[in-house]
Amino acid sequence: MGSGNQSDILGKKIFFLYPSTAIQNEIVFELIQQEFEAYVVRDQNALVPLLKRYPDSLVFIDIDEALPEPDWEKWIRDVMADPALADIKVGIVSAREDEALMRKYIASVKVQGGYTVIKSDINKAIRQLLEILHVFDAKGRRRFLRATSENETLTTINIPYNNAYVNGVIKDISSTGLSCTFTEDPNLEKNSLCQDIQIKLQSTLLKLEGIVFGSRMDGLSKIYVVVFTQRIDPSVRVKIRKYIQGNIQAAIDAELKSLSRGGSKT
Repeated sequence: MGSGNQSDILGKKIFFLYPSTAIQNEIVFELIQQEFEAYVVRDQNALVPLLKRYPDSLVFIDIDEALPEPDWEKWIRDVMADPALADIKVGIVSAREDEALMRKYIASVKVQGGYTVIKSDINKAIRQLLEILHVFDAKGRRRFLRATSENETLTTINIPYNNAYVNGVIKDISSTGLSCTFTEDPNLEKNSLCQDIQIKLQSTLLKLEGIVFGSRMDGLSKIYVVVFTQRIDPSVRVKIRKYIQGNIQAAIDAELKSLSRGGSKT
């Protein structure tokens, strides 16, 4: 299906199966901040058909959670033996610094994504996982994560216009810019600077400035592309990425739900 070529461009999906609180709150958060497309999954049965949709993903399994370790070994061997999942890369994460266990998964099960020990030194674990992700070119040529938000009524933009504010809807957003439409066309010129932009990402209100990169017509509405300037407070980008994380996770959760109901479409 040529998904390999697509992931070269768009990057690979990274799934953490039954991650501990530390993995979810610190490691997955940090990977998102570094623009990796990382997700949390808590259903190994629904994950299998999802992986068949994204057949060159990476999966990191926390073998301390959900199942006894021998059951995890069997599940992992089954996944790795499935011809439809031949391109999936599996890695282990665990708080157990057990030489025999590490040897088993690396030398016998032959997981390609290594065995990462998650203990008190979370930064060391993050560095190890980043090395693994770079080896597998997990980002591809995509540099920034993007969230599609046009169906969300709580994701809006306001810009100063004629001594008032004109309201708009954000269609998609990354940590570097957004596209949007306005209720009243402000006729923004290409390369014009928009200061005091207010964006609302659900309950988060952010102020920033951007430069109009251009516009295009989509049916009757004009879509503007705005690139954020370097003067944005770094904490604003952190909050944008956190919003993107919630947005893309919700989309994967919806896919998983449909697959667990048997709604898989081939």
